[in-house]
Amino acid sequence: MDPRTEISSLGEFGLIGHLTENNETKNASTVLSVGDDAAVIDHFGRQTVISTDMLVEGIHFDLMYTPLKHLGYKSVVVNLSDIYAMNATPTQILLSIAISNKFSVEALDEFYEGVYAACDKYQVDLVGGDTTTSQRGFVISVTAIGEVAPDSYVKRNGAQVNDLICISGDLGGAFLGLTILEREKKIFEETGAQPDLEDRAYIIGRMLKPEARKDVIEYFAAQDIMPTSMLDISDGLSSEMLHICKQSQVGCVLYEDKLPINEESKDFAYKLELDPTACALSGGEDYELLFTVKQADYEKINANNGLSIIGYITEAAEGKTIITRGGNKHELVAQGWNHLK
Repeated sequence: MDPRTEISSLGEFGLIGHLTENNETKNASTVLSVGDDAAVIDHFGRQTVISTDMLVEGIHFDLMYTPLKHLGYKSVVVNLSDIYAMNATPTQILLSIAISNKFSVEALDEFYEGVYAACDKYQVDLVGGDTTTSQRGFVISVTAIGEVAPDSYVKRNGAQVNDLICISGDLGGAFLGLTILEREKKIFEETGAQPDLEDRAYIIGRMLKPEARKDVIEYFAAQDIMPTSMLDISDGLSSEMLHICKQSQVGCVLYEDKLPINEESKDFAYKLELDPTACALSGGEDYELLFTVKQADYEKINANNGLSIIGYITEAAEGKTIITRGGNKHELVAQGWNHLK
């Protein structure tokens, strides 16, 4: 048996000291990090972008199939994704956790290993946070702070008629990864049989260890592309597209045959007798970027294999539709993840 250190043996400040003892800063904008009453950040005349997210055990993650290291990594990445979705660069995070006594210091070390791995990969600094007790389960709150050149941030409300609708990466994988994990959990609970993940590493990775699209924001900067609107796909393409349309007061046309879906995702969807398009439209948790650009940027977007043009913006009166492979037009409906249902 691995040794188990009770959190109570360290106390709150001892625990914070333990979890942050090897914390190093990477950004010049981090003037004062962990260890004082507050952090100090100076963005040298650039604008500051701030976003926060909460992850709750049993609602957003299930520890039966989520390794703590992956959970730490994902907790950071999903917040950084919101900063990139503003066309900004994340520089610092604050991390607060509430934990029950079922967690040991070793378990939290594992969680923080994932946090620091994400901080290293995306070059962000952990500059503070809080730890407290939870009567049941694990609650994680991350606030991400970033910077952007003055007025270069991108909102959801800038899409204009005839803009191209584009997406990074591929869609539906995370939902299918979750489907296989939930299926195997149910079988395990009923029979005790060891899980069979069918070598579906890609889709399971999309669920347990997503990445934020730093590379896309860097491509925009290198190519001088300024999206007219943008957000990240946490709740499914349909529902995110409808957000852009509502806030920009426009309509849209998407093309089913233009939706980027990975071959493994398609294959597994067919195996489950699911429609891959439905998984792509309603799945959620892909953390890809959905954005609109002017038609003049067509060549630049088209030159990047990791980006797909999936439709265009119309007048609001033309509605919000998707054209199927068979050429039929359907209304775009939001069936994505709703945390409050």
